[in-house]
Amino acid sequence: MSPRRAEALAAMIGNLASIVLGAIVILLALNDVFQSVVMPRATGRRYRISFYFWRTIWKLWPRAAWKLFPTDDDRREDFLAIFAPFMLVMLIAVWIVLLIIGFAFVLWGMRGGIAPSHISFLTVLYFAGTSLLTIGFGDVVGRATLPRLVSIAAALAGLSFLSITTAYLFAVFGSFQQRETFVVMTAARGGTPPSGVNLLAIAGYAHTRTDFPAMMLEAQRWAAGLMESHLAYPVLAFFRSSHEEQSWVGTLGALLDAATLVATTLDDAPDGQARIFYSVGRHAARDLSNYFRVGAPDEGAGIERAEFDHACDRLVAAGYALRDRDDAWSRFSNLRSGYAARLNGLARFFEIPPLQWVGDRSAIHIAPHGEFKIRDLDRTDGETS
Repeated sequence: MSPRRAEALAAMIGNLASIVLGAIVILLALNDVFQSVVMPRATGRRYRISFYFWRTIWKLWPRAAWKLFPTDDDRREDFLAIFAPFMLVMLIAVWIVLLIIGFAFVLWGMRGGIAPSHISFLTVLYFAGTSLLTIGFGDVVGRATLPRLVSIAAALAGLSFLSITTAYLFAVFGSFQQRETFVVMTAARGGTPPSGVNLLAIAGYAHTRTDFPAMMLEAQRWAAGLMESHLAYPVLAFFRSSHEEQSWVGTLGALLDAATLVATTLDDAPDGQARIFYSVGRHAARDLSNYFRVGAPDEGAGIERAEFDHACDRLVAAGYALRDRDDAWSRFSNLRSGYAARLNGLARFFEIPPLQWVGDRSAIHIAPHGEFKIRDLDRTDGETS
């Protein structure tokens, strides 16, 4: 083979490789956009650029928050709250950049059909960007059929991307608003921060125990919506509540604890809706912990018997009749072990402020005589623990 033919063959192979590489980048970006934005359901993680992108950054973000604000809880929480909106903007930027780079590689493989001739890769990158963003200054144009078709495809991708990401933003913020509305309602019923014991105790003191089944019905819808929306749009899980000491993880935990207490400990409360919510809530905790890869070792009930007895004393004071405590503890610890580890794993992963029985266990102190003292976290307005 003559040197000229060998050089022409090498150039053809190089151009073909550039086109293939560009097509792969475009397909990866469009696949990620399709699964993240278009499909209104939970999707897998394979070939998902966005999953590994936010996962990697989140590993660094909490560390930076603790390093920057080791003693200032408010400023650290504000810094953590920036992550979700920042990541939402960054994901859109990453998708746009990947599409521009992908189309640039495809056009680079067809540069012989682009005017002006003898252009650099940066110029082709500029041509791909103006085509995708539908700017089209006209200083770089396709003069052959294939480059023209590719530039049209880039413009079509850009217009489609703009429309679907606009819908995506509306869907994310709409789901966030629905989630937070119920979080605030639960805090009003269960204190701030909310807890399962407080939900029941406040209902007892306020004589609204008969409303609890209706609340469990609302909670079923909320937990089902939470599971579906946060698996379909994972960035939602990182959006922190607008109010202090409130979170979707804490609300889910408080509702699950309340439902478990009703089903196992209370002797005079209807437990049908609570049992249904337990099933839905446990399902949500399991699927979300699996998706975010925060599986925790089995923790059993996740609390001590003394804490359970303390909660029982509060429920009796609120006017509830209880089952035999030994039997109730056995049943309670068995049911709570179905979600305790996963719930605590989610709380640790998302850096959720501590709640009674959920997340940080440093709020529990052992007194000199072996009693468990719980700092402020199991107290309702006007009560002391």
